[in-house]
Amino acid sequence: ELLKEPVSEVIIYDNFARGKMSNIDDCLKDPRCKLFPHGGDIREIDILNEAMKGMDYVVCLSAMWLLHCKDYPRTAFDVNVAGTFNVLEACVKNNIKKLVWSSSASVYGDAVELPMTENHPFNNKNFYGATKIAGEAMATAFNDRYNLPVIGFRYMNVYGPNQDQTAAYTGVIPIMLNKIDENVSPVINGDGSQAYDFIYVEDVARCNVIALKSDMTFGMYNVGTEVQTTIKTLCDTILKLKNSSLKVQYKPYSEDDARALVQNRIGSRQKAEKELGFKYRYELEEGLQKLIDWREAQKNKK
Repeated sequence: ELLKEPVSEVIIYDNFARGKMSNIDDCLKDPRCKLFPHGGDIREIDILNEAMKGMDYVVCLSAMWLLHCKDYPRTAFDVNVAGTFNVLEACVKNNIKKLVWSSSASVYGDAVELPMTENHPFNNKNFYGATKIAGEAMATAFNDRYNLPVIGFRYMNVYGPNQDQTAAYTGVIPIMLNKIDENVSPVINGDGSQAYDFIYVEDVARCNVIALKSDMTFGMYNVGTEVQTTIKTLCDTILKLKNSSLKVQYKPYSEDDARALVQNRIGSRQKAEKELGFKYRYELEEGLQKLIDWREAQKNKK
């Protein structure tokens, strides 16, 4: 999405802990885009500083994901909290004009009101959400102390091509698609009434670019559709788009999952629309169809 803009250079800094090199193959075909060759871990302060030299803007999407944070809380702190501090510090040192940073809707925990505005209380109870709350607090402090422009995004449930199916919430989409492709009934944990706000990855990428170009110099924003979709509705929609007659199977929630995962989360889109001018483009069915088409194209490449 950034390469659609008249940028002179894009440096990718990634250790591929959750991604694959093949995910950025198309980007690297553009001569303006390069992979930083000496590392990609935000815990490596000297290497991180080197990667930022000469850059004007930074988009930081680095994080350990929710269930890894549950299993490895010490490493979650090192990456998501100390690593975020490293990024903020490096931005100040390198005179970065603006940082766009990924917070998470996980700061909210289970919704106490819908849709959740940015003033919704932090009702989080897990390690991942705790690290993101800490990150927001540090971003606020760096903005206040060093006048570092920071836009933080509380992404709702992002889905789309190249998705990591181990994601705690949206991973359900590639998992369901894989089952259907194998002619196996998709499985829903619980009764399917859990409801989330699904947003297509292209909309999210476009929002990041809008934030870079915006005159806003600080703020935390929801990035979502404000549309409530239950897991049952999601599964029924996928089955319809796949022209599948498979029947959904339901299984009880494990005690761990019931405790770790929120059951209801829909974000207000009003602040991002008003202050940044961001409006999502893809309704769920259209985004899912784009994902299904992309998966078919990938199969045909093999």
